Amino acid sequence: MRPQDRLAVIQRSVVREMARYGKEFTVDGSVVRGPGTTAVAVREHPGDGGAGHVDLGFVLHLGRADAPVVWDCAAGLGKTEEEKLDNAVKMWATTTATTVLELLEHRGEHADHYRHAELSDWHAVQGPAAVFGFGTERLTGWLADHQVLPALAEALRPELTAPDVNGVKLFLGGRAGEDIAEVRVNGEVSEPASAALRAMDWPRGERLCWARLFILLAAEGVTRPEPVRPEPAPAPVHAPAPRRGLVSRWWQARRAGQ
Repeated sequence: MRPQDRLAVIQRSVVREMARYGKEFTVDGSVVRGPGTTAVAVREHPGDGGAGHVDLGFVLHLGRADAPVVWDCAAGLGKTEEEKLDNAVKMWATTTATTVLELLEHRGEHADHYRHAELSDWHAVQGPAAVFGFGTERLTGWLADHQVLPALAEALRPELTAPDVNGVKLFLGGRAGEDIAEVRVNGEVSEPASAALRAMDWPRGERLCWARLFILLAAEGVTRPEPVRPEPAPAPVHAPAPRRGLVSRWWQARRAGQ
């Protein structure tokens, strides 16, 4: 697929996925503009032709050179490159974009807010966990019951170099003897944090299963973009059980997308 065709597919997917969250985004040249000063930028994924991968940057203040941009990459599966790109954007929207939306709106609708003593200078916004593969119940339950961020704090602290907002992506899973644990801070692999994640006791089964989640660490006093005015939230039909909050949001998003 030509780069301009890939870009068109990715941008259309961003518009569609953000509309699922009630946000109107429109293609404007090389970016996809959202409400207020927000936008989503796209860049070519390095290596392996970029097949099935997307690199997306959620821009918080479009037009300001010093404004934070939350970059993240995602991969998707499918029979065609277009299907892979669509699924990659859907994964990004479900885990990363929802976390950014929560940072902007502070409603507790898309992600959860935490303050950890181990990272006392940072306000944590943790989005839904996307768990996929075979026998997902064990890994899903473990993520619902455990706070991963405090265990990674010592390794992460030196790498939180952005003054306003730092994005932390966690990818873990595989199977016993072939497990994967990767932590990226602002798009770059953190070897110390990845090693700390691998050392945790998350379940390794006999069949392949993975999880992906995204956390934003915002400095105190970070100003939100102007304006992102959410519509009043409708009353939930079924309130999720407390221990399943993050994972429940993931499955709710999956059902809405089917």
